[in-house]
Amino acid sequence: MNIVYEPRGRAKEYSDLACNLYMGCSHGCKYCFAPACMRKTSAVWHSNIYPRKNALLSLEKDAALLNKRNDQRAVLFCFLSDPYQPLEKKEKLTHQALKIMRQYQIKSKILTKGCCELIEADLPLMKEAGTEFGITICFTDDSSRQNWEPEAAPISDRFEILKKAHAAGIYTWVSLEPVIDPQQALEVIRQGAPYVDKWKIGKLNHMKDEESKVDWLTFREEAESLLTSLNADYYIKDDLRKIKA
Repeated sequence: MNIVYEPRGRAKEYSDLACNLYMGCSHGCKYCFAPACMRKTSAVWHSNIYPRKNALLSLEKDAALLNKRNDQRAVLFCFLSDPYQPLEKKEKLTHQALKIMRQYQIKSKILTKGCCELIEADLPLMKEAGTEFGITICFTDDSSRQNWEPEAAPISDRFEILKKAHAAGIYTWVSLEPVIDPQQALEVIRQGAPYVDKWKIGKLNHMKDEESKVDWLTFREEAESLLTSLNADYYIKDDLRKIKA
C-alpha cells in the first residue's frame, strides 16, 4: 500500500493498520518514541512539522484497495504524529482522511492528545464514519502534564472532549500509556470510567531511571482490580502483562 501500513511490535497491540498523515509533532512529550524511530533528535521532531506529501491521494488509493478486498481491519490515525496537533487547523488532513474512510466504508480509529476544538468539530464526521475515538490521558494533575506533555491539550480539555464523544454515541477508548505516576493513572480510570468503552494500559519504557520508581506488578494488580470492579473493558499491553514478582 501507499501510506497505510501494518504496525509492528508494541504498536501492533493498538491497531492492525495505521496511517501517519503528518511528520513531526508539536506536543513535545518527553516520553515520545517517534524521534528515535525516525532517527531524528527530539528538538527537530518537535519543531519541524509538515504534512506528508500526497497524503490524501495516497490514502484514497489505499482505501479503494481495502474496500475492494473487503478488508475489515481498522486504520489508526496516527502513531508517529498527532492527527489533531495545531497544524491540522490549517491543513485539515485528518478531517479529509475521515471523509475518505467514510466514502470507502473503511473502519478507522483516532489516537490523539491534541486540539480539542478541532476534535469537537469532527465528532459528527467520526459518528458518520463509525470512527473509534481514542485519547491519551496519563495524568489527572495538569502540572504533571505540563512537565511531560508541554504543548499537548490540558487534562481538563481531554476529559471534556471524551465526555462529548461518548454523549454523541461514538465508541471511546483511552490510551493510558505511558503510566508514569501510578496513583494518577488509577485516578484517571476512576474519573473516566463513565465515558470510556475500552482502556488500553501500558508501562513507561526506555527511561530506566523513571521506570525504576514504579512497582509495576503492584500497579498492574491494582489497575486490574479497579477495572474489574467497574466492569470495564480493558487491555493490558504485553510489557506490563509480562511483569512477574
